Amino acid sequence: MTSLVGTGVLLRFNLRRDRLMIPVWVAVNALMVLSMPNTLKGMYGTAAERADLLDQVATNSSFRALIGPVFGDSLGALTAWRVGVYAGALAAVTGLLVVVRHTRDEEESGRQELISSGVVGRRASLTAALLAAGVASGVLALLVTAGLAGQGAVGALAFGLGLAAVGMLFATAAAVVAQLTESARLARGLTAGVLGAAFVLRAAGDSASTDGSSALTWLSPLGWLSQLRPFAGERWWVLLLFAAAIAGQGALAYVLAGRRDVGMGFVATRPGPSSGRLGTAGALAWRLQRGSVLGWSIGFFLAGVVYGGLTDGVADLVGDNEKAREIFERMGGRSGITDAFLASMTGMLGLVAALYVVASVLRLHGEETSMRAEPLLANAVGRLRWASGHLVIAFGGSALIMLLAGLGFAVGYGKEVGPILGGCLVQLPAVWVVAGLAVLLYGLAPRLAPLAWAVAGAVLLIGWVGPALDVPRTVLDLSPFGHLPKLPGGEMEWGPVLVLLGLAGVLVAAGLAGLRRRDLTT
Repeated sequence: MTSLVGTGVLLRFNLRRDRLMIPVWVAVNALMVLSMPNTLKGMYGTAAERADLLDQVATNSSFRALIGPVFGDSLGALTAWRVGVYAGALAAVTGLLVVVRHTRDEEESGRQELISSGVVGRRASLTAALLAAGVASGVLALLVTAGLAGQGAVGALAFGLGLAAVGMLFATAAAVVAQLTESARLARGLTAGVLGAAFVLRAAGDSASTDGSSALTWLSPLGWLSQLRPFAGERWWVLLLFAAAIAGQGALAYVLAGRRDVGMGFVATRPGPSSGRLGTAGALAWRLQRGSVLGWSIGFFLAGVVYGGLTDGVADLVGDNEKAREIFERMGGRSGITDAFLASMTGMLGLVAALYVVASVLRLHGEETSMRAEPLLANAVGRLRWASGHLVIAFGGSALIMLLAGLGFAVGYGKEVGPILGGCLVQLPAVWVVAGLAVLLYGLAPRLAPLAWAVAGAVLLIGWVGPALDVPRTVLDLSPFGHLPKLPGGEMEWGPVLVLLGLAGVLVAAGLAGLRRRDLTT
């Protein structure tokens, strides 16, 4: 087993490097799951209310496509239904990010070659990366199992294991893709594309049947998670599907890792022109980030179409349930259930857009630490000009995806195009404040730049879970999204919007000033 020599040391090193990223992602996921039983208890406290909910879901294919089928009326079963798909997707994202960070990212930066020159086995780095993803998935499983044990220990265990299995399935998928490509960016993008395809397959299958029996559902790992049926007559054999897929992908990744050179991939990167379309720093930034912008744009447009299609049925689903109405009003304002739903959904997309903008800004950090920025800046390209190219993509791309989300809402809903577009675009000042914080961290202290992910995770947690838990207003106000006007339906308030825009400008200016004065990372 000489190929695994040094795995333990590398695992400890990986966990130390991820001592912020893994806890944040796991905490956001676990808190989202564990906050749901009390929320559902307040919304559907009686057996009659839960039975009515099951009837509504059974007759509404759009809600099944968005969330999935529901298999029981207990609080545990409703929790697994309400957050299962999204908790599984977050677990998948955590797994793929961890694996790509410690495999292809290390090779692309040149650090893996240095590590491999020591007493380290050929497959030690891949093993350590998968074990780090396993730690993240295992901790999530433990938290979910312990937190939901009061709803039924067996169901809690099944749900926790299911989430961990989804995380590891996409971690091993990322391990395979990382062997095939020569770019960490492409590895993340391709694995995220697989996750998106899994979501689409599950949505199509669940919308076509009330019990998830569609073949399309069984083609998706996210569909397997719902078919595990936690708290509703667990199907333990579904875990065998996960185990087989994880083992198969892991074995393939190990075989591929043993047949290639460090830094190389089985799919060669296509060389691009060094002039013409790439003759400027801005054109290069667009070339590097255009795939990401395209993927996010398609995703936001489709999300807008889906949420828009649900709008007409939300009043029937909420009905006379005052608790559900209160949650929508806390998220979207007191302007009628339809406008409150639209405002809450546009707000959720704004929170997700903060993840895009952080990833786009931190592309600067990746270019610098991989030493690709140094030869570029050695020519007649100033630091501010180089950084501005990426920041235009980050800020302009966030505006584009929110605009497309608004157009998607208009297509799905078919009414109130102007107010819905306004509701989407009014999210941008808060998104840009998060981007400004990322620029500030990168410009002043590049080693702290990954903390921008913690900021985005905290904002997502406050905006997603806070209204459901009815947290104090002072906590909600910690997020820039808590100060935005609730559109459509509410009154447009320019004061908070202008303050947030000014704050974003100050943060960006301070970050660029720091970048101009400090040394490049070596």
